[in-house]
Amino acid sequence: MSDALAICEIVNYHAERSRMLHMSLESTYERLRNFLVAEEAGQIVGCAAVEMAWADLAELRSLAVRPAFERRGIGKGLVQAAIDDARSVGVRRLFALTYEKDFFERCGFSVIDRQELPTKVWRVCIACPRRTACDETAMMLLLAGAPAAAAPQEAPADVSSPAGGPD
Repeated sequence: MSDALAICEIVNYHAERSRMLHMSLESTYERLRNFLVAEEAGQIVGCAAVEMAWADLAELRSLAVRPAFERRGIGKGLVQAAIDDARSVGVRRLFALTYEKDFFERCGFSVIDRQELPTKVWRVCIACPRRTACDETAMMLLLAGAPAAAAPQEAPADVSSPAGGPD
């Protein structure tokens, strides 16, 4: 629980620079179990969240590092921790919506067509100020070695209704 404020501050620092969506402290607490954090000398210096989207699909969200700690491999380490976390629960596909295409390509992700993602993924877009001119890149990483999921590949149509606001 003590990590929530630092996570919120890091994410919102980058959101203020149009690198990601803002996240309220309330939303941070609601999603706290999804977050991984990087610490240095007892200080939270980076974060990333893994959120389940469907049976074998999860999203890597809110990947951010404090500016003073950038370019030290912390982001890459958080991506690897997210991959390990997703794989451990049977996720076979991990995606990200990002403005940092090159970084994610260096981490093994590939650009995909947005239409490959289930409609449910876009639930937060309804309240996004960029919803009519979204320029994020959809990227996917296939996770080798993850156990097969025993559920359908696509969410049924009835789960695509909006379920809240932006991060």
